[in-house]
Amino acid sequence: MDPEPRPAPGLVEVVPVVGDAYEIRVRGHALTVDQPLSDGGKDTAPTPVELFVAAVASCAAHYAGRFLDRHGVGRDGLSVRARFRMANDRPARVASLSLTVVAPELPPEKVAALRAVVAHCTVSNSLTRPPETELRVIHSSPEGARGPLET
Repeated sequence: MDPEPRPAPGLVEVVPVVGDAYEIRVRGHALTVDQPLSDGGKDTAPTPVELFVAAVASCAAHYAGRFLDRHGVGRDGLSVRARFRMANDRPARVASLSLTVVAPELPPEKVAALRAVVAHCTVSNSLTRPPETELRVIHSSPEGARGPLET
């Protein structure tokens, strides 16, 4: 029996679960986000900002792992640690992000090349050259009107 087809890449849908928790649906996968107790959430999952930082770190880990594979170096002990700081002013945003890649047994002459590869992961590239962003709000129509209204 053939597996069920997964939705095409390029679409993410987010729907409420309860309170400040939301389910993120991506190609048949589901993730959850929430807010910390101190921000009114139930702290049942990472925050969207933490997932953003995790996306940068996991993209770096992916690129590092592929680099190690190409150079015949094992992935044992590979890790990427991400530290971030929120801005103190507005708009709310991540003000700084620091990644540390640990790649044991990497020959010293390969370190600069690894850094160059990891620095250009897709998520980091998207920060360097931000995508065009469009925001549309669609809401239910007033009683008696038909269909959603878009603003």
